[in-house]
Amino acid sequence: MADVQLQSVITCPDCGFARTENMPTDACQWFYECESCHTLLKPDPGDCCVFCSFGSVACPPVQQGKACC
Repeated sequence: MADVQLQSVITCPDCGFARTENMPTDACQWFYECESCHTLLKPDPGDCCVFCSFGSVACPPVQQGKACC
């Protein structure tokens, strides 16, 4: 199994601003405010967190093939 990545680039779907963020390993992140346009991002239906919806890398539990939160 590959190493779990703990950083992901979140890209705002409204303005396209992207920022590298550290992902929590012990909780899901359900909300994320875009630093540029201040849009509050929420997971898409069926996704467990904002990293799975808008990140370049899925959250650590999903990377490991586990259920997220």
